[in-house]
Amino acid sequence: MGDTRKKLTPADYVTSVWSGGATTQLAIAPEGASYADRAFLWRISSATVELEESDFTALPDYHRLIATLRGDMVLTHKVGAPVTLHPYQVHGFEGAEATHSRGRCTDFNLMLRRGEADGTMEALRLPEKAGIWYPDPRAEELLFYCAEGTVSVETERTELRAGESLYLRLDGTVAPKLTGQGVVMICQMWRI
Repeated sequence: MGDTRKKLTPADYVTSVWSGGATTQLAIAPEGASYADRAFLWRISSATVELEESDFTALPDYHRLIATLRGDMVLTHKVGAPVTLHPYQVHGFEGAEATHSRGRCTDFNLMLRRGEADGTMEALRLPEKAGIWYPDPRAEELLFYCAEGTVSVETERTELRAGESLYLRLDGTVAPKLTGQGVVMICQMWRI
């Protein structure tokens, strides 16, 4: 049995409004889970932050990975120094932490249920990082999101334009070749 793969376009995403802008859910597991119910294993989303300052929703059962796609963001947690994120820099923190943000931007998020899921998120700029990409051996699911430009993910060639994604549920080993001109965000998820 081969890998499960699905190309996703903005028509497949779910967008909702929040007090500081809009958030777009790209994918959630299990499929059909509800963010509002907080009963998901993992969730990948992108949000526009239109307020100069805002507070993050508390998500005590989740670990969060966040990056900005456009614009800078300064995050202040209850403990520690403020963290400045420039586009494509990834920052991880616990969803239970009181978190305040400054800066208008578009962000990209991976939320992982603590004690049940783990994962990684990274940004690759192509063609500088073009070539064979090897996932974490624990990865069970992958999502490639084209943040800008045009990117090809070649396990079976799939071309992604800005705003499109490729979801893979792994059944065996995969090492896709990444080519193109742009930036791809890569999320890897697995159960623990």
